[in-house]
Amino acid sequence: MNGIPSVELLIHAGRRRVPYASSLAWMLSRAEAVRCGGPEVVALLEHDPVYTLGARAARTSLRVAEAALLAPLVEADRGGDVTWHGPGQVVLYPVLDLRARGLRAGDYVRALESVAIETLVAWGIAGGRMAGRPGVWVDGAKVAAVGVRIDRGVSRHGLALNVSPDLAWFDAIVPCGLADAEVTSMARLLGEAPSLPAVAEAMAAAFARVLGVTLVEAVPA
Repeated sequence: MNGIPSVELLIHAGRRRVPYASSLAWMLSRAEAVRCGGPEVVALLEHDPVYTLGARAARTSLRVAEAALLAPLVEADRGGDVTWHGPGQVVLYPVLDLRARGLRAGDYVRALESVAIETLVAWGIAGGRMAGRPGVWVDGAKVAAVGVRIDRGVSRHGLALNVSPDLAWFDAIVPCGLADAEVTSMARLLGEAPSLPAVAEAMAAAFARVLGVTLVEAVPA
């Protein structure tokens, strides 16, 4: 990866919430800029409550009628099924030129999982993988979800880590389409809520180590 420029870093998590629709527009814009030679970027965000459907997700993964959901339902072009984003969750959105970095899709997904695993280690939590089930798990419960889109070699979407959300939000859906899977959080595992900004900083550091990139903090837009 020598000779590849550094990656811009934007951290909003723990500072202000970003509407999901705004993040989608931002990713599309930055991805096009990267394809035209612009700088790569990674953002760490916290969203207002929203349910999102992956490109192959079915509405049968909803446990209640769509009209009964207490947050908007948005279709996204990422992989994976249905999930929830909202307060107490840190989402990581890297917009990278994977072709230039020599990263295949499967390797990239595993790298994102490693970012979550390394972040959890900083709080003494042993997360791991489950065969055939993307994401990061602790004692059979999912603590981090991965869903990506790679378009003409450039990545969008990414990783969501449950820090201290109200897990009741997941009751209305079959998270990631896995009916037999539970969802957990760092707060539940630790018995107390970690600092969201501290988790975001740790995740950024883990991302830099795992992906072998240099992060340069950018001025938030």
